[in-house]
Amino acid sequence: MDGIIIINKEKEYTSNDVVQIVKHTLNEKVGHTGTLDPNATGVLPILIGKGTKISKYLVNHDKIYEATLQLGIKTDTADGEGKVLETSKINKNILLEENINKTLKSFKGKQTQIPPMYSAIKVNGKKLYDYARKGEKIEVPVRNIEIYNLELNKIDIQNNQIEIRIECSKGTYIRTLCEDIAKRLGTIGYMKELNRIQVGEFNIKKAIKIKELKANRNNRDYLKENIISLEKILENKEEIILSRKQLEVFLNGVKINSNCKDGIYRIYDDKQNFIGTGISQKNNLKRDVIL
Repeated sequence: MDGIIIINKEKEYTSNDVVQIVKHTLNEKVGHTGTLDPNATGVLPILIGKGTKISKYLVNHDKIYEATLQLGIKTDTADGEGKVLETSKINKNILLEENINKTLKSFKGKQTQIPPMYSAIKVNGKKLYDYARKGEKIEVPVRNIEIYNLELNKIDIQNNQIEIRIECSKGTYIRTLCEDIAKRLGTIGYMKELNRIQVGEFNIKKAIKIKELKANRNNRDYLKENIISLEKILENKEEIILSRKQLEVFLNGVKINSNCKDGIYRIYDDKQNFIGTGISQKNNLKRDVIL
């Protein structure tokens, strides 16, 4: 059982919880392509079996989120799980639609971002949240990110909240973005809710919940329908068909002449059976992930 299954993570699970549950449910080696905060929900692609070997092809995916920004309150974690550090009254002019749209528009494009201290980024071999929990100060490395689109979904004047949709590059911290948006609006704020609705081509419409997977663990048709094969995942890569003799050499780890551009290719035998992937470099093709 090799491929990817798209889980719609719920709040009561951490990303590691999901990995362990899927692992024991399917009795397969399992991994994931990107952590979601414990209080966040949405798309979490889970790699199954030999699918874990293609994570290197999937880590640079762009993402789409829907978030709720709570204005007038600042927390130490930049989300609802943290300690309240400060509160502030909200001038209702801040919540004018024209003002919010103008502010959101100003965030579009390439920019730098400082990740939150309560994150799993490692500095000197230690995760930032370990420094934060001990009250230790450390310089946080700046990240280059890009916001492709930022839209207003809803304004909740009564609760001083705005709901936004974010299309962004890998490495973007929405908690930091929410704080920055609040600051540019002239106040403070934190990320109250976060739902990831897309990772690369993996959309929440195709995602399933943990309880559904557990209920269908022995349903082969269900698993076949919901586990995306490696061949399907890599369908945007060009294919190379190898003869029987070429395939034998290739599978033994010997490089063969490919006369192809550098890159990753889907490999097939002469009967159109999918074998796995190969990497072409300087006209030499070598094996990569083999089924």
